[in-house]
Amino acid sequence: METLSFEFPAGQPPKGRALVGVVGSGDLEVLLEPGSPGKLSIQVVTSVNGASLRWKHLFERMFDGQTPPALSIDIHDFGATPGVVRLRLEQGFEEIGHD
Repeated sequence: METLSFEFPAGQPPKGRALVGVVGSGDLEVLLEPGSPGKLSIQVVTSVNGASLRWKHLFERMFDGQTPPALSIDIHDFGATPGVVRLRLEQGFEEIGHD
């Protein structure tokens, strides 16, 4: 198990929060909660050791050229592929957009 932390510039926090996915074989759980204005904080607990660069590049691609909402995101990963990670994050962003 490995715990990774990432921070990115962000806008204002949303009003909502969301929980998407289920920790299980090949999947992950993502919890999105309002964060501090101007900061997107991500903590990843993963069963895959040594994958820090993979996570970093995934987040950089997702947030490049845009200003995400200020969130505190907790990800509990059980070996999900980058495509599943992106899907779950997009589902979470969609959920918090619905007040």
